[in-house]
Amino acid sequence: MTQILVLHGPNLNLLGSREPEIYGTATLSDVEHGLVQLAGELGVDLDGVQSNHEGELIDRIHESQHVDAFLVNPGGLGHSSYALRDALLAVGRPFVEVHCSNVHAREPFRATSVLADVAVGVVSGFGADSYLLGLRGLVSWLRQS
Repeated sequence: MTQILVLHGPNLNLLGSREPEIYGTATLSDVEHGLVQLAGELGVDLDGVQSNHEGELIDRIHESQHVDAFLVNPGGLGHSSYALRDALLAVGRPFVEVHCSNVHAREPFRATSVLADVAVGVVSGFGADSYLLGLRGLVSWLRQS
């Protein structure tokens, strides 16, 4: 069975209460519940981790040699973490980058991603549904590859 690891970066533990006018009202638990339900429908196995610490996310990537792909919401690390980028490239697995907000409609620095050019795809601006759209796209991409 296809194994996908979902990585939730810094501050995503505050989904639902952190700036709901930007990120929506769905909590991280809501997001994870929706992903597990969709993963079942798509016939894939899903695991997830959230951390506010870059090194912890990188360690999980390194430990995930059995994973077929990653669904990554890097949070603010997406704008600055070459270490996260290098870890994803080092394990050689495809990934989709997701963001709840439309990063291109916000501060200019948010429109720059150090992951996007090496990702299979990027989904942003659909709130919690960005994760679901990203998972659907990633699974479709894996099945066509």
